[in-house]
Amino acid sequence: MVLSKSLSSWCNMAKLEVLNWDKKKVGDVEMPDALFEKGVQPGLLHAMVRWQLVSRRQGTHATKTKGLVSGGGKKPFKQKGTGNARQGSSRSPLMPGGGTMFGPQPKDYSYSLPRSMKKTGLKAALTYLYSEKKLFIVEDMTSADGKTNELANRLKKFGLEKALLVSGENNDMFERAAKNLAKFRYNTADGVNVYDLLRYDALVMSKDAVSAVVKRCGVE
Repeated sequence: MVLSKSLSSWCNMAKLEVLNWDKKKVGDVEMPDALFEKGVQPGLLHAMVRWQLVSRRQGTHATKTKGLVSGGGKKPFKQKGTGNARQGSSRSPLMPGGGTMFGPQPKDYSYSLPRSMKKTGLKAALTYLYSEKKLFIVEDMTSADGKTNELANRLKKFGLEKALLVSGENNDMFERAAKNLAKFRYNTADGVNVYDLLRYDALVMSKDAVSAVVKRCGVE
């Protein structure tokens, strides 16, 4: 993705079009200038994605050390006369089936980031999508019957191959419709994050989610 695009021509804009599912304008929504004023920050976005992915690591990998493998109660062979180096236990790392030296052990890979950095990272991701014309506001995000095919037909009208779908409050029927779309992810405003915004490379957000997302960016 290209992150070096100049933002001077549009960063002062305070309105976004509100579309219906036929991709026709039905209104406008106000967006604070402060949401886009810092522009796209590639280094910050990289740091945010790395932090999210590292925090998701389970860290449950483990190897058995000398004290964890079974056996070892009897000396494997006599001390002298075999031509081998002396061994006192079959659990030694030098013996076949013995323990592992310096192998991986359970570990917590997560670390903390400043809250201000998280908010700025979210603003940078939204700025990137807006600059690439991949940020869409729709009037609602509901589904009457929860049919995947019906939702897929709606999304085709937007010309999107993959996108993050965000609503203000969870809609069970819409969630059911989106669940079987492998290249689309449905979430509420509370779950919006930098990794998903960049991974799905487009954002379709309901009008009622705008204020919640703006608030999460620390913009009043």
